[in-house]
Amino acid sequence: MPPQESVTVRRSSPDLSFSLPHLSRRHQQVLQATVQHYVDTVEPVGSRTLVQRFGFQASPATVRSAMGALEQQGLLLQPHTSAGRIPSQRGYRLYVDSLLPPPGAGALQLEQELLGLSLRWAALDDLLLHLARRLADLTGLLSLITRPQGDRSALQAVRLVPSGDRLLVFLVENAVMTSCLNLHLPPTAAHELLSLERWVMDQLSLHPGQPIPWNALPPQLQRSGWLLREALRSHRMARPGDADGALALGLGGLLGQPEFSRTATLRPLVQLVEQDPHLLLQPDGVPSRGVWIGAENPHPALQDCALVQATYRTGDGSQGHVALVGPMRMAYATARAAVRSVAASLQRLLS
Repeated sequence: MPPQESVTVRRSSPDLSFSLPHLSRRHQQVLQATVQHYVDTVEPVGSRTLVQRFGFQASPATVRSAMGALEQQGLLLQPHTSAGRIPSQRGYRLYVDSLLPPPGAGALQLEQELLGLSLRWAALDDLLLHLARRLADLTGLLSLITRPQGDRSALQAVRLVPSGDRLLVFLVENAVMTSCLNLHLPPTAAHELLSLERWVMDQLSLHPGQPIPWNALPPQLQRSGWLLREALRSHRMARPGDADGALALGLGGLLGQPEFSRTATLRPLVQLVEQDPHLLLQPDGVPSRGVWIGAENPHPALQDCALVQATYRTGDGSQGHVALVGPMRMAYATARAAVRSVAASLQRLLS
């Protein structure tokens, strides 16, 4: 493996940047092995263990010297004086940027599984729930998938279907987002439904992207029209902008991670997931590889976490995200391959 050139990594704030150092091949190998050992065992590692486990063609003293140099460069830490070493946040960053091994067998199996996936699901949420659970089960991390978000202010179509004393209202909001409202239907309004549906569809066609002009509702459609207007208003209030549409699974798996064994450590992350899971996500392209480590995450609840994220887009231009959140000690190659596979699958199915 050739030596790596110095790399500049920009964190979430444009004012915070640091240069990752030039490493020889041996130093790269020692850093890579230290990360792998710590991910597998959650234990600091010494030079003798690295030589025995990874078969280095070097003496423990030579490897110990390399580990000392990596510590001086801020890539390894020694938690205790007599202990071995563990990766630092900077070490993880260089590892992710330059030293990732191929993804594990689980990620490759997931990719093959997703190739056979089709839109046989009853609803989009069923598909997202299945994929979020699959990600959480594969990685033991918190998985987060958002529904595709586009222009949510306008409807594309409305269908009114009476069913006894109930009115089913089917709303088509974009190519992949539909909703159904179940309303009480006053008997005096039933005869208006066909004309009301035609009027609403005419308004959506005449004023695309604009609110329905309820003030122009014909007098003969007042009973059913105002019922529909209030139902749509309540529907919008119950789904305020981008705060909805996020499925998060796998908090239970994080409880088994040593980094989150104390309730106080996990509580901020749990509160964030419950209150606004969208704040877990980061803007696209920063950093370009879709991995945020430790303090690169601007939210305080994620300062001790790593986030791996990918974006998918639908045929109408709407956009959603697939992410995994866990400790900085994670199997980055598998996590990144998994979120990319799920995002690619969603983009294929929804385009």
